[in-house]
Amino acid sequence: MAKPKIRYLCRECGWQSPVSLGRCPSCQAWDSFDAEEEAPAARSLSSRSPSKSGTKAVPLKEVPHGETLRLPSGISELDRVLGGGQVPGGVILLSGEPGVGKSTLLLQVARGAAEQGKRPLYVTGEESAAQLRLRAERLGLELEGIFVLAETEIPRIMEAASGRSGPAGATGASGRWDLLIVDSAQTMRLPELGSGAGSPAQIRESSSILTQFAKETGAPLWLVGHITKDGSIAGPKLLEHLVDTVLYFEGERDRPVRILRSFKNRFGPVNEVGVFEMTGKGLCEILNPSALFLAERLAGAAGSAVTPVLEGRRPLMMEIQALVSPSPLPMPRRQTLGADPARVSLLTAVLEKKVKLKLFDRDVFVNVAGGARISEPAADLAIAAAVVSSWFESPLKADLAVLGEVGLAGEVRRVGRMSERLAECARMGFKKVCGPAAELDGAEKRHGLKAVGVSRVSEIFGPEAGLFENPEGSPPPPKPKPA
Repeated sequence: MAKPKIRYLCRECGWQSPVSLGRCPSCQAWDSFDAEEEAPAARSLSSRSPSKSGTKAVPLKEVPHGETLRLPSGISELDRVLGGGQVPGGVILLSGEPGVGKSTLLLQVARGAAEQGKRPLYVTGEESAAQLRLRAERLGLELEGIFVLAETEIPRIMEAASGRSGPAGATGASGRWDLLIVDSAQTMRLPELGSGAGSPAQIRESSSILTQFAKETGAPLWLVGHITKDGSIAGPKLLEHLVDTVLYFEGERDRPVRILRSFKNRFGPVNEVGVFEMTGKGLCEILNPSALFLAERLAGAAGSAVTPVLEGRRPLMMEIQALVSPSPLPMPRRQTLGADPARVSLLTAVLEKKVKLKLFDRDVFVNVAGGARISEPAADLAIAAAVVSSWFESPLKADLAVLGEVGLAGEVRRVGRMSERLAECARMGFKKVCGPAAELDGAEKRHGLKAVGVSRVSEIFGPEAGLFENPEGSPPPPKPKPA
């Protein structure tokens, strides 16, 4: 009998190697390789009998419509991110840092399903059933109608999920559950596989079986996924391709704000966000995130600028703070929190070259207030304005919003969905907006905003712009280049 071949897979990213390595060449993780027997090769296509195949191709127009009613979660912010609710048979992968609130959110989802007369099954491999109950009682959730299974072996989970075991009458006459939650995918295992729980093979095969069960029964499936040191979802990339929706829960442990973001959604919008606040009673929805992010903004503070950014389909007002100070180091620091470091370095270079702002001997720190993150280039002009305001210690006007992309030539470029951004500025009480001149025509007529159009970043210095609080203390315009 031939000896089975052994391969080594990185438990962090799924990279394969014929030999065990101390450090993964892909994700740079140390001591992350697990041995795994290679599966026997499948029979060739020529050995398969065509007569045994029961599948056939059908015209696309003859395929019946699969439109079904979505299952509301009872949490409007979550339903917004999902595109209207949970799709029957849909598989949702929820990931995030430890302690960010993944289990809390899913307990509330199970409670919402039970309140609608549905039958949710919560499979926990991270905690015992008693620990899960303590968590639910601490959150003040009604326990009636929520069923818990503390198990990690897939065959036993499938037996309970199919209605062949479990509490009497738990699954009703249909013998099926309406909602299945698995916490987490990294704790599930198949006994016939030689590797331990959390290995790429176990995650791949276990998730495939659970996904197939969801598709056959029509019950929405939630999978909780761990993340690696670099913030990516642990396990093979197949896990992300296998599911229908990938959600990422982010937030700082010392801050109550949590942001739920969709990175993949076959049944709804991508990059949609929901905003929550962690309280003693669980996650509470924040229906007006703009007010939350601007609640503690100091009036008249230099280095502060407000910009409307798009998170999915929703515009949010966020405060960008900048601090420019003399540097004692031979290489001044460029540090950011919540903003793209590469873009901040690019903008400081543009300000030095095109505006003649001396930053080569200054430390520049940029922060997005409230623990939020901004990745779109529409915030470029606001970052530049905040840096200029801090350098000259001259605050921007309190009722001013700034937006626009800045190019390497110092030009201010267009941004998408300007009308929605301006409407959010007007709703939050801002009176003036500074941005690309080509897109601000009619802003005052449609939204009641005084528009300050600029085509170059140097124009924010001009006295006609009127962006700074004290005209006498406003930064002087850049000196023209000598002939």
